Amino acid sequence: MSAVAPVAVIGPTAGGKSDLSLELAERLGGEIVNADAMQQYRGMDIGTAKLPIEERRGIVHHQLDVLDVTTTATVARYQEAASADIEEMLARDVTPVIVGGSMMYIQALLDEWRIPATDPVLRGRLEEDLEQLGVAVMHDRLAEVDPVAARTILPTDGRRIVRALEVVELTGQPFAASAPRKGEPRWGTRIIGLDRDTPELDARIAVRTQAMFDSGLVDEVRALLGQGLRSGLTAARAIGYAQVLAALDGEYPMATAQELTTSGTRRYVRRQRSWFRRDPRVRWLDASDPELVRAAEQIAVGA
Repeated sequence: MSAVAPVAVIGPTAGGKSDLSLELAERLGGEIVNADAMQQYRGMDIGTAKLPIEERRGIVHHQLDVLDVTTTATVARYQEAASADIEEMLARDVTPVIVGGSMMYIQALLDEWRIPATDPVLRGRLEEDLEQLGVAVMHDRLAEVDPVAARTILPTDGRRIVRALEVVELTGQPFAASAPRKGEPRWGTRIIGLDRDTPELDARIAVRTQAMFDSGLVDEVRALLGQGLRSGLTAARAIGYAQVLAALDGEYPMATAQELTTSGTRRYVRRQRSWFRRDPRVRWLDASDPELVRAAEQIAVGA
């Protein structure tokens, strides 16, 4: 058994997880495992706040830039690939530093979520319903059969709505029923939750969104269109990218796209907080604490 244990840095978007993960990886001699679904996509850099290579301090990052935008990101694929990365690191006595805010990705990884298989016929029927009836109707349908899932899945996220409906119909149980009970985290992972006061986090989201648009998000989306972004079931629905696409299609001005990106990120943060705060294993830290890195390192080493 490895002498080291992974550490996971989780929490809401724009809280400062990337900076803390770099500090921990540097101090622990670790490598980083991305747990942000959209950062898996090549070319989706600005809108996902992906750290540029020159800012990664020479630290190896796993599960970044591993998918084309036309590929559907799935929890099952991530679970298998990230697990293999972590096992390989532990075999080398290297500390995996898992970082991200994609809720189901983290739970699948740390709790070995046995994700129900898909049924191509049923999935095809549900996707056809989505195309013909629209995402709002499908979200209403989900609310009728599984109100808990409907509250945790964005009403604009057609792919996840379809998946939840598929699992409910296949298993006869709520979508969350397939999730594991929270016990000892896999590999003895120490889980750090990073958060800030809501007004401070809201301000950071606004600044970050402004910076994304100022630094070329619209041009990034245009470039990705040439790589098939519109045909991607996951990538095209990412916050920021979906809004820019709609603006490019003439649905509203680009200024509105920026406003909707900011408000959409804030809504997503509320969902992240609700999900992560239910996990009693998380050790929560205030990202504005001047002693943050020291406190996080103590947790990471089991102190």
